[in-house]
Amino acid sequence: MSSQELYQQTLDRLKQLCSAAGIKLTQQRLEIFQGLLTAKDHPSAEQIHRSLRAKLPTMAIDTVYRTLATFEKLGVVKKLHIANERTLFDPNLENHHHFICSRCKRVEDFYWPDFDKADLPQAVSGLGTVQERHLEVQGICRACLNEDAGPGP
Repeated sequence: MSSQELYQQTLDRLKQLCSAAGIKLTQQRLEIFQGLLTAKDHPSAEQIHRSLRAKLPTMAIDTVYRTLATFEKLGVVKKLHIANERTLFDPNLENHHHFICSRCKRVEDFYWPDFDKADLPQAVSGLGTVQERHLEVQGICRACLNEDAGPGP
């Protein structure tokens, strides 16, 4: 499936969910959703707001926050609380995990099907019913490691 087809499929899903929930898909909501989908990373509400300022100069940051909260309730975006430092939003709803660079704070998706299928320890299952698995791995990304190495001889 091409990226354009995936985008259209995701947009159609948003339209259906908004309609079913009685939520009007305004131009601002649509622009926020498009900004989220076209971001190359896991943007914060502030980043989305900044990216849309030229197109929608009167849009308040509060509108972005409320819209993202609505999208989370509709299940079209996930909220990430990265190391209790910041809140980011992830439109990738596939089962995946995150690598977080402790230096530059970049967040990268990775997939680990064996982890997703593995039996959890008894101690976890004894706590209650697991609804979702999400792993955050912290380290130093390749770009930061390359900066440390500096130019070659």
